[in-house]
Amino acid sequence: MTTICVDEVDTRGWTAPVVMSATVFTVVTAEMLPVGLLTPIGGSLHVSEGTAGLALTTTGVVSALAAPVLPLVLGKLDRRAVLGGLMVLLAFAAFVAAIAPVYWVFIAARVLMGISIGGVWLLTIGLARRVVPEHAAGPATSLIFSGIGIASVLGIPAGAYVGQLVGWRWAFAGVGLLSLVLAVALTTQLPSLAPETAVRWADVREVLQIRDIRVGLVLVALIVTGHFAAYTYVRPLLEPHTGPALIGTLLLAYGVAGVVGNFLTGALRPARALAVITSGIALATLAMPVLGTTVAGSLVLLMIWGLAYGGTSVSTQAWGHAAAPHAPESASAVLVAVYNGSIALGAVTGGQVVDHLGTTTVTWLPAVLATAALIVLLANRRQRG
Repeated sequence: MTTICVDEVDTRGWTAPVVMSATVFTVVTAEMLPVGLLTPIGGSLHVSEGTAGLALTTTGVVSALAAPVLPLVLGKLDRRAVLGGLMVLLAFAAFVAAIAPVYWVFIAARVLMGISIGGVWLLTIGLARRVVPEHAAGPATSLIFSGIGIASVLGIPAGAYVGQLVGWRWAFAGVGLLSLVLAVALTTQLPSLAPETAVRWADVREVLQIRDIRVGLVLVALIVTGHFAAYTYVRPLLEPHTGPALIGTLLLAYGVAGVVGNFLTGALRPARALAVITSGIALATLAMPVLGTTVAGSLVLLMIWGLAYGGTSVSTQAWGHAAAPHAPESASAVLVAVYNGSIALGAVTGGQVVDHLGTTTVTWLPAVLATAALIVLLANRRQRG
């Protein structure tokens, strides 16, 4: 591992977490951008809303595959250079998506995005402790991953607003420009980062033998699959009752609630936090078809939904760390893979429901799966005594 001198840490250490937070914000925004733009994307590329939702599925699948595989092919490359290269790849993919004349070109761009996103996620885990003093690693990690919540608050609603004002293609172009800026910032503001001991398949197998890790993966799969089965199609779900002009505002309210939920559940023990998360998602999505038929009803339920789901990332990561404190990288690798795979599964499952049973029925999926996650959580607590 490359040694970082004290002066370098003091002058550049806190700049690095800020740049990485902006990077996390950008990759989350890029991955989730279709959520607020699904209807115009489908209309422009002449596909159904369910088919357009496969853009999220594609990125999730590729991200899930890329996260554990990339460390095996990157070898001894400087991780600073790798991060910069991944953001250049994200920029290229975003520009291709912005000019895509047909649907298959758009999907090809989303494949490239998935490679970039999976790599950034994996390399970001544990980065804080390498760029700031040890006593500041916790706050620096929180700062880096605050980019997730900020993307929900600003990135996705901003994409919806841009799509409403000048077209969905400009939203992707904006992500491309931001990615280029961050590619430069990463390569100039991060210290040189030689690769640490690579995550081996044997390490992953060892972690998967831990019962609480397996339970955590089941919880991630149920919660995230259910969430994205409905959230991917939140725009067509809301439009009949609110109109396209209010979509950005409603997503902004959801995002603000998500950030609040992130901090609230982050203060709880993982099991208790996940019990709150699953209960909140189940109640909000179950009520959506009945009470979400007005602007006020949609707003309240979206905020409850966001408040509940907002703590999912930090709570599941905390669960994994508690289950395997001796192997945080391996635990995080499998969690990231299942998380992204669940995004893909949720989007494709929700798309099938939307295309065959109608948009209003899709919220039953998160209600059922979140309830199942709560049952798994309670059963695990009883078995542990």
